[in-house]
Amino acid sequence: MPKVAVVILNWNGIKHLREFLPPVMASTWPNLDIIVGDNGSTDGSVEFLQRDFPSVRIIQNDKNYGFTGGYNRVLEKVEADYFVLLNSDVEVPPGWIEPVIAQVEGDSMIAAAAPKIKWFAQKDHFEHAGAAGGFMDVYGYPFCRGRIFYEIEQDRGQYQQSGEVFWASGAAMFVRAKCWREAGGFDDRFFAHMEEIDLCWRLQNMGYKVMYCAESEVYHVGGGTLNTENPFKTYLNFRNNLLLLKNNLSVWRAFVVIFIRFWMDLLAIARFLNEGKRKDAWAISRAHQNFVVQLFKGGGPKTRYRRSNLHTLKGMYRRSIVWDFFMKKKSTFDALDPEDFY
Repeated sequence: MPKVAVVILNWNGIKHLREFLPPVMASTWPNLDIIVGDNGSTDGSVEFLQRDFPSVRIIQNDKNYGFTGGYNRVLEKVEADYFVLLNSDVEVPPGWIEPVIAQVEGDSMIAAAAPKIKWFAQKDHFEHAGAAGGFMDVYGYPFCRGRIFYEIEQDRGQYQQSGEVFWASGAAMFVRAKCWREAGGFDDRFFAHMEEIDLCWRLQNMGYKVMYCAESEVYHVGGGTLNTENPFKTYLNFRNNLLLLKNNLSVWRAFVVIFIRFWMDLLAIARFLNEGKRKDAWAISRAHQNFVVQLFKGGGPKTRYRRSNLHTLKGMYRRSIVWDFFMKKKSTFDALDPEDFY
């Protein structure tokens, strides 16, 4: 039976650990390690775990390295067949692991997978960060089955078919350990947000599959580290989106797409200014500036892999989701034409 390590990265999240760690401890997978990687917390998280959950292994980082650097450092010290990267604000039922492992074990080319992710506050709705599997349009805009931009769908059983997707959410992400190492883990430069999309894109470029498992579902609070109305999150999302395009597209296609994205981002700046959100508008400008700096600095995963041929990528939407959502008013995933996906 494969060894599974559920690894929760924590930074000053004692409130979430109190509420959501006990259900993780009740998981029914027999060959299971539960690990909390602590990113230099100062809220008494480590002392709480040592006192109330002595069976949980604690791996401590000396400071907050973000989601990417934190997981990279912690997983270097974990031995298992599968890593499960689980946000500290996710509620899980006892049998949540079994269906996903059964799916991944059925095909050696599956590198990563995620369960259905629903909203903790309204459990009949999907959650923003993952929903029923992640997708990407040709201009690098990510979206989900069950969530396009700010439109969150109710789960009526419309997405009960498991299958390949473009990306699996980092809120509850199963990764084959050997594939994680082969891909070089997360790109440290991302810090947080979209790092899982970058990893899944690299895994696809390497010939692996990414899956959605409808037979398992978990419930995510969301915004546990950065809420949605946060200029730093705006900065990370726009900067990291450009980085993942640069990382994974061929040089020529990356140049074309990033050029188009810069102009589309200017429209986003104008919208934020019109709404009085000057800090968010400035965050996009800073994201562009930092992206240009990163081009000259280099960095990123050291592994070698072939850059994207879009026709080989599952879950790539060949149209603009921005145009279809805002102009054509296609606000649900099932309103999109299946023929428009690679």
